[in-house]
Amino acid sequence: MSKRSCRLLTSALLIGMAMTSVALAVPVNSWDVAQLPETKGTVRQYTLTPRGDVDGFILTDGTEVKVPKHLSAQFVYAIHPGDAVTVRGLRAFALPLIDAATITNDATGATVVDNGPPGPDRWGSATTSAGKVSATLHGPRGEVNGALLENGTILRLGPREAASQSALLQPGQTIAARGVSTTTLLGTVVEVEAIGASPDQLVEVGPPPGGQGRGPGQRPGDRGPPPPPR
Repeated sequence: MSKRSCRLLTSALLIGMAMTSVALAVPVNSWDVAQLPETKGTVRQYTLTPRGDVDGFILTDGTEVKVPKHLSAQFVYAIHPGDAVTVRGLRAFALPLIDAATITNDATGATVVDNGPPGPDRWGSATTSAGKVSATLHGPRGEVNGALLENGTILRLGPREAASQSALLQPGQTIAARGVSTTTLLGTVVEVEAIGASPDQLVEVGPPPGGQGRGPGQRPGDRGPPPPPR
């Protein structure tokens, strides 16, 4: 092979590797999911992590389907062993393995979609929810940390913020709250950033919309870092 041919082959390989790196850096949900390969089959059984959490399932033909951890609760609610399903996702080249982007229960039409993990970096914007409190919600030690509205929406606050607004979180109270809303097959939850008796009487209790000033994994009420020593 001539030197020129070797240089051309090397250049082509480098370009291919660069394009592959770019493709892998783009999350699946940036693509049109309808264009991903479709697989139909019947769920034989769930697959479990060492802690017993569901991380996917096996089809009756032996195909293994991986489900992101943050979707496991939705998936178990919507899909059961014996259900016929349609899966769209990235297929492995040499293995019967699929990294699922969407899973649809063919009988019920319920679809689980991977829109990324919840948290400050999730897609979405701050929304305002309003309604009447049906029940006050508590943490494992009995501390108030939110409320359930009559329309089924769940409001969540840090314990300190909830304590300062405890009068509004009592059953029967009319309440409004602004925050990042997450809706799944299991319901809607709002991470409260401002709260009040009505949308025009909101008081800031958490970080600004978009999670600015909040560290990874932090939530309203979390303690910040200690002050530096003198």
